[in-house]
Amino acid sequence: MIYDVRHLTSVQYAGLVRLARFNLRLKPAPWPSQTLQSYSLTIDPLPWTIQEEAGPYLVNRSRMTLRDPISRLSIESRFRVEVSPPVQAIDPAAGPSVGDVRVQALERRDISPASPASYLYASPIAGSEPEIAQWARGFFDGDSSVAAAGQALMAAIHSQFRYDDEATATDTPPLAAFNERRGVCQDFTHIMIIAARAHAIPAAYVSGYLRTLPPPGRPRLVGADAMHAWVNLWCGNELGWIGFDPTNNLIVGSDHIFTAMGRDYGDIAPLDGVFHGGEGQKMDVSVDVAPVG
Repeated sequence: MIYDVRHLTSVQYAGLVRLARFNLRLKPAPWPSQTLQSYSLTIDPLPWTIQEEAGPYLVNRSRMTLRDPISRLSIESRFRVEVSPPVQAIDPAAGPSVGDVRVQALERRDISPASPASYLYASPIAGSEPEIAQWARGFFDGDSSVAAAGQALMAAIHSQFRYDDEATATDTPPLAAFNERRGVCQDFTHIMIIAARAHAIPAAYVSGYLRTLPPPGRPRLVGADAMHAWVNLWCGNELGWIGFDPTNNLIVGSDHIFTAMGRDYGDIAPLDGVFHGGEGQKMDVSVDVAPVG
């Protein structure tokens, strides 16, 4: 499946902003099931400097500086990507057991951005949470495979938690969303990551896009799509990383478009930065994911 993706961020500042520096993480990083065919980034006003670089994880980062005072900022990312369907359906019974994967992860001598060792331990946002660890213990007991444990954990989050886009913000701690049993994809992803890492299974935060299918007879709404998040679990040397979408209770497939992978949201946030001045800001984000052909 080939997609055209447009991601527009518009920021209006209450006052003049000076010496602004931003990190943009919008260009898809390389991923085995994807081929990036084209990419463009349009920024208004034009930055004084912009430099592209690879981050420590699977992420492309553009660092830009705006020297002149600004009161607004527009960032538009456009790309075309081909997403290949999975070679075969995931068999929950397949693959090594939870215990075997724990051993394999520690035995790996890989230090690449996709190494499971990078995603074994607590991170700034997905920290150690005993309550979540205790809740998830039953999923990782016994001799089940990591794929089976991941599917069961994903299904539990989907059934026990309610999607509510007003319940949390980007800085809401995962434990708060866990206790409230509601939130959005970012919250569910962090909860699942914390649960898996608590039981020594490598788990990563993935940002990307999800194709949304309109109801029968209804046109697809431009801008109705949104940036999405899901979990990658490392399922052993043979299976590698497998994506689990707890928001939708889905194994990740060709409707998911990979952008970046890190330890948690903080590693791969689409936009962050610092600036001098301003008394507040209003940000609007519009995302359009359009199948080609």
